[in-house]
Amino acid sequence: MRLSKQSVASLQIPAGKPYHIEWDEVLPGFGVRINPTGNVWVVQYRIGGKSRRETIGRVDTVSLDVARETAKKTLAKVQLGSDPHAEKAQAKARAKITFESVAERYLKHAQDRLKPRSFEEVERHLKKHWQPFQGLPISEIRRALVATRLEEIAEQSGPIASNRARAALSALFAWAVAVGLAESNPVMGTMRVAVEVSREHVVTDEELTAIWRACRDDDYGRIVRLLILTGQRRDEVGDMKWSEVDFDRGLWTIPRERIKNGLTHEVPLSDMALEILRSIPRREGRDFVFGEGQGGFSGWSKSKTRLDARIAKAGAVVRPWRLHDLRRTTATRIAEMGILPHVVEAILNHVSGHKAGVAGIYNRATYAKEKREALNGWADNILGLNHNQLPALEPASGIGMTST
Repeated sequence: MRLSKQSVASLQIPAGKPYHIEWDEVLPGFGVRINPTGNVWVVQYRIGGKSRRETIGRVDTVSLDVARETAKKTLAKVQLGSDPHAEKAQAKARAKITFESVAERYLKHAQDRLKPRSFEEVERHLKKHWQPFQGLPISEIRRALVATRLEEIAEQSGPIASNRARAALSALFAWAVAVGLAESNPVMGTMRVAVEVSREHVVTDEELTAIWRACRDDDYGRIVRLLILTGQRRDEVGDMKWSEVDFDRGLWTIPRERIKNGLTHEVPLSDMALEILRSIPRREGRDFVFGEGQGGFSGWSKSKTRLDARIAKAGAVVRPWRLHDLRRTTATRIAEMGILPHVVEAILNHVSGHKAGVAGIYNRATYAKEKREALNGWADNILGLNHNQLPALEPASGIGMTST
């Protein structure tokens, strides 16, 4: 029978049969299957000694011309040596390999290979910044899609976050290619949104003064000043807890779980640092010093942008900088004050140089006295930069005590 709209509509299932297939005289291998629940177009071919039959679509949704053309393409593939059935099976298998499933496998692989803090950063980027990719098959993630998302991340979370998210995604795809879950790395060829500041950047005294004076009476302002006074890492200060601070001894003890190198760290607090902490109102039932919600401080990128805007508005000239530069600057300035290298390393909680290797195993001295003298001297130096008249933290203009 030459299949047509009218001829197909007149077809019936013979008595005693569950279904009936009528083949097209014009295109051998193309036909229509008449079912009790609805008729469908089919195509049948033989490959590798086996007969294959595939459904093209329902008669009431796919027109005869489209169905015939689809069947013609399938039969042509068979003539050229392809296996349409195998291709469909592979496509279905690829569709099941989603970004989310690959990310979970990659994180299990990376957890034992990365330092705890580095792993947390990678996990955060993959689950937060690349969340829109979660349900996509890994094979459908192309370079254009990645590039567009990198721009969105830069707008929402800042250019540095975009760069970090890019690095995390690239590492995931490099691993996925190596284990056969992806054919290529779509991050290759995309651009970093921002050129990051050199890791050798040290803030000048004038720049440090401008940054200090631009801090407001909010969480971020206090965090920045504590970063300057203590030389600790951003998240160590941002996730500080009241239970870690001993006001009587003037000591902040950071537990090993929150330390990059996994070693408990004691930070002597100068009178200036203690004054900042005492000015912070405590929230009932909350141990975190900064931030709101379940964790510590968040909103780093937007807060940094606002701080830079206030610095510029004040007429100060500060070269491009990031919070980690304050840690490097503090270490450099303390060393310039004549503090010995092993004491500077102890303040930073670095396991390198004087504390590395065998020497580090047998030398358990914490240099508590030396660290306190160094940080007290550094606080006096900060005071001197402002001619002994450090301004109070500027009011947060109604943004609130925990403004980000």
